[in-house]
Amino acid sequence: MDFTNSTDLDSVRLQRLFVRHAGPYRHDKLAVRVRHSRGADFSGTCFYAHARIYVNLGRENAYPYLLGTQVAKSQSNRTHWWRETYRLVVADAYQLALFVFLHEFYHYLVKQSGRSPRRKEALCDRFAARALVDYYGARLLDSRGRPVARSRWDFQDVHALVAAAPRAGRQGELFAGFQPRAIPVTIRGAQTGTRRKLQQR
Repeated sequence: MDFTNSTDLDSVRLQRLFVRHAGPYRHDKLAVRVRHSRGADFSGTCFYAHARIYVNLGRENAYPYLLGTQVAKSQSNRTHWWRETYRLVVADAYQLALFVFLHEFYHYLVKQSGRSPRRKEALCDRFAARALVDYYGARLLDSRGRPVARSRWDFQDVHALVAAAPRAGRQGELFAGFQPRAIPVTIRGAQTGTRRKLQQR
């Protein structure tokens, strides 16, 4: 992942978040740019032709942040359809950036799978929401502020739709961008190049 960050957030921490949750899918050709928005609380864009994702964050956001999502089941009658807005409680700017990235990353995966990325907003939100709920304990609330049962929003296999997207190996790609460092180890009581015979009793 080609990653740059021009906000006040810690770049190493942010990149590790993105890389961790992008797995097991390949992202070696993906460029990610995190920057401040021009006024909106947040926004995101994925340019498929250039394999580039922009994550834009507002400077004045207050946290925890109530993020409106489209993860609820749609409803309809004879004349129209609608969807309740469930709000995700986002603890900090890192989680907001992660949500925006994963939303746009899912659009990218859909395109990589040979499918049309249009009209996939609810799926993208579910993909991102699952990460925040499962790994960081984020809560989803309905319009009255009540907790939402998981069965009411997590009812699709989001990975099945992008099963054809290229996947990374077990090592290498998942940890791309991180250089290993040597850790000095001292073994006391051992001598280099010698062997000790066990004494028979």
